[in-house]
Amino acid sequence: MRIIGGKFKSKRFKAPKHITARPTTDFAKEALFNIIYNSHDFEDLIVLDLFSGIGSISLEFFSRGAEDITLVEKDKKHIQFINKMVGELEATDNIHTIQLDVFKYLKTCTRQFNMIFADPPYILEKGMEVPDIIFENDLMLPGGTLILEHQKKVPAPEHEFYKETRNYGNINFSFYEVPE
Repeated sequence: MRIIGGKFKSKRFKAPKHITARPTTDFAKEALFNIIYNSHDFEDLIVLDLFSGIGSISLEFFSRGAEDITLVEKDKKHIQFINKMVGELEATDNIHTIQLDVFKYLKTCTRQFNMIFADPPYILEKGMEVPDIIFENDLMLPGGTLILEHQKKVPAPEHEFYKETRNYGNINFSFYEVPE
């Protein structure tokens, strides 16, 4: 895994063999962050990274200047690896890891975010319910953006805040925006 841009551009991390996550490809990640860069000021972002896997999205946000990032991942081995990387980048004041099932977290979360990235495992049918759960629980700040990563063959969940879907190979990013 490598960081694509920002302060830690080109920094590489070697994930242990026991890691089972499916990280977002560098090609798709670079395209995604180009979109975000053109529409958001990273320093102002309050980020929530759901189904974090090995944390590549959170580390990318941090490298580009986001200072308030919460990531949620239920796998203990993944969290241990993420915490190691966070320590290496001296980001412990900025990136907060939570080891918990995402759906349990979403039920109890009372905080609001202006950027939420969700990459549910493709085999998890309930993963496509994430936008509804986020909006029902009022987790987005006005003007906030939710980005849902999903397979190309799976249509974006319909919702009044749906804006667009962008395709990068077999990966789609669907964008939802809450009005100001």
